[in-house]
Amino acid sequence: MIPFMKSHHLCCLLACFGCFIANSDSLHAQLPTGWKQHDWDRPRPAKVDVGPESPAAQPPSDAIVLFDGTNLDQWRSGDKGPAKWIVKDGAMEPTPHGGYLYSAQSFGDCQLHLEWASPEKIVGTSQGRGNSGVFLQGLFEVQILDSFDNETYADGQSGAIYGQYPPLVNASRKPGAWQSYDIVFRRPHYSDSGQLTQPARITVLHNGVLIQDHVEPVGPTSWIQFHKYAPTPEKLPLTLQDHGNPVRFRNIWIRELPPTTISPPQSPYDPVVVELTKDQIDRIVGTYKRNGGGTWEISFKDGKLWFHTIAKPLEMIPHSEREFGLKYTAGSINLEYDQENRPAKISFTMGGTTSQGTRER
Repeated sequence: MIPFMKSHHLCCLLACFGCFIANSDSLHAQLPTGWKQHDWDRPRPAKVDVGPESPAAQPPSDAIVLFDGTNLDQWRSGDKGPAKWIVKDGAMEPTPHGGYLYSAQSFGDCQLHLEWASPEKIVGTSQGRGNSGVFLQGLFEVQILDSFDNETYADGQSGAIYGQYPPLVNASRKPGAWQSYDIVFRRPHYSDSGQLTQPARITVLHNGVLIQDHVEPVGPTSWIQFHKYAPTPEKLPLTLQDHGNPVRFRNIWIRELPPTTISPPQSPYDPVVVELTKDQIDRIVGTYKRNGGGTWEISFKDGKLWFHTIAKPLEMIPHSEREFGLKYTAGSINLEYDQENRPAKISFTMGGTTSQGTRER
């Protein structure tokens, strides 16, 4: 179901190696990251001490809880049947031949929290030690590995975007300790013709430490191959990897996120913009004494009116000779005129507070 996933079983190794050889360009090509996959000479991330394990983090009220320690109702096996993992002592873990685990619900843009623990008893080395992974949309893997005093290639460390981006630092706790991932994922976007317009984007905190900073995967996760982006549904299941190691999971929840594009406001802040005459501008420009002390200035420069307060001058947007909005800022300025049609009083409103003053002559 997930054609690009890594596997270290011999049959998959041979199949992938055959495909790898068939594409001669792959033998010498670097990834867009500038490195080949699993280059042993690629610098390893520095280790940081993140302290002892923490209690399970409570999900926020708008989260979808995928695992609360009681059952696997929110998960399916590869054949879409019931999950074949087990729940024990409030955690779930794979069984022999249990296979990958897929969320029953599909997701696109999301914030994901999950907690995991590698086996306390150390068995194996490198990629054979506490290996698992979480796949966003079933395509983009954040590696799970016992990386505590365990040498392996940099782009396979715990917290790596597998085969592509090593973590910024190694924030791993010792084997058996509970660890957390907090992941913000933005799905890839495609044009109507199927062209990639925005790669996926991933941010990861490992035990509260930033280890992936808004990185853009170069394509779906693969092992010793490079797969380019291809159009997929906007939402796909979340996937947990069964790599043959009894990695435990607990407290998994997810929040669906709105698109990053910002819709325009339903009604604009400055619906009416008028052009003032030179005489109107000349009357408005000048010094205004603020009630309670201090002064304001209104100036005219580069064809625009500017309001000088304690901050950088603010561009005034005239709605009339008496009413002004402020560009970029939800504030307003109102002028009152005397019998000679000259500005006499000023009101400046910002953040629900109004200050007043009078015109100096």
